[in-house]
Amino acid sequence: MKWWFKQKLYIQIFVMITLGIIAGLIFGENISVIEPIGDIFLRSLMVLVVPLTIFTIIAGITKLNDSMSVGRIGLRISLFYFLTSMFAVGIGVLVAFLMRPGQNAEGMLAIETEDVEPETLNLINQLVSWVPENAVEAMANQNMLQIIILSIALGLGLLALGEKGKTLKKIFNEGSDLMLKITEYVMYLAPYGIFALIATTVGTLGTDMLMATLQFIYTQYLGLAILLIVVYPLLLKFLAKQNIITFYKKASPALLIAASTSSSAATIPASMKVCKENFGIPEKVYGFTIPLGSTVNMDGGAVAWGVLAVFASYLYGMEITFASVLTFVFLGTALSIGTAGVRGAPIITSTILLSTLGLPLELVPILAAIWPLIDIGNTTTNITGDLVGTTYVASSENEIGKFSE
Repeated sequence: MKWWFKQKLYIQIFVMITLGIIAGLIFGENISVIEPIGDIFLRSLMVLVVPLTIFTIIAGITKLNDSMSVGRIGLRISLFYFLTSMFAVGIGVLVAFLMRPGQNAEGMLAIETEDVEPETLNLINQLVSWVPENAVEAMANQNMLQIIILSIALGLGLLALGEKGKTLKKIFNEGSDLMLKITEYVMYLAPYGIFALIATTVGTLGTDMLMATLQFIYTQYLGLAILLIVVYPLLLKFLAKQNIITFYKKASPALLIAASTSSSAATIPASMKVCKENFGIPEKVYGFTIPLGSTVNMDGGAVAWGVLAVFASYLYGMEITFASVLTFVFLGTALSIGTAGVRGAPIITSTILLSTLGLPLELVPILAAIWPLIDIGNTTTNITGDLVGTTYVASSENEIGKFSE
C-alpha cells in the first residue's frame, strides 16, 4: 500500500484503467455492481463545473491586464493567442468532419437518443440563446454556454476597471486557486472512479468502442500535425519572418520537455531559456509572453475540443448544423483559454464541453483513459504556439538577436 500511495497520479490512473478493462472483460455486465463508485466520482466532478468555470475564465482574462499594460507588445501577443486558439478549434472541427471519428459507432453510448437531440433552431435564435437572461438560473440549470458568456463579460469588465477592480481581481484569482485546489483533492479519487467507470463501460458495451476511440486519437494528432507542420511554419515565415528549420531546431529543448512532462507550466523555465539563449529575445518580451501563453494559449487543447465536439455528436447521433459548428468554435476557444493548469483538468473540461452540448457523460471515462496519450501532443503544440507567438512579437519589435546564428 505504501508503494501505491507513493506513485504519481497518472501512474495510478494507468494501472486502474488497465485493471478496469480486465475486470470489465472478465465479469461482463455483472461488473455494474461497482457503477455507483463511478457515479460518485462523476458527481464530484459535476459539482465543480460551474464555480471552476467562472473563476478560472475570469482569472485567466484578468491576467491579460499585465500584458495589455505594455502597449503594442501586449496587444500583439494577446491577439495572436486568441486568434490562433480560435483557428486551432476550427482545424479540429474541420479535420473531425473529414475523418468522421465515431460515426460508425453512432448511438453506442446513447440509450435514448431523443434525450440528446438538439433543438431545431435557426442561427439567430441559436446566437440569442447564448446570452444569459438570468445569471442564477443559468448556474442552477448548468447552462454552461451562458455561464461562459457571463464569465467572459465579467472578466472584460474587470479589465476595464483597471486599478478600481484590483480587489475583485484578487478575489477571483484566489477563488480560482481555491477551485483548483479542490479539483486536486477530487482528482485523488480519479483512479478508483475511473476504474469503476472503465470496468462498467467495457463490461456493458464490450470492445466495440476501441475502434472509435482510436479514430479520435489519430484525428486529434492529424489536427496537431497540421498546426505544427503547416500553420506555425506559415506564421513564422510571413509574420515573424524567421527560418522555420532554425526555429524548430533551437526550440527543441523546450519541446522535448513539454512532451515528457505534459505540463505547460513545468515547461516555462525551459521556454524562457530557449527564448533568451537560443533566440536572443529580451526578458521584457518573453518575461510575460511565455507565462501568459502557459495560462491562456492552449492550441493543442483547442484542436482537441473541436475534435471532441464532432466526435461526441457522431457517437450520440446528433445532427451537426452550421449553428452547432459556430457553437463548437466559440466553446472550444473559451475552454482552451479557460482550461485549468492542473493535472486532470482535461477530464473536468471535457465534462464542461459535454454538459454544454447537452450530452450525457458516459464518454468521460473513455476520455480519461486516452488523455495521457493525447496530452503529449497537446502540450508540445501548446509550447510551440507560445514560442511562435513570442518570436513573432520579438521580431515585430526588432527585439530578436540570435536567430540567424
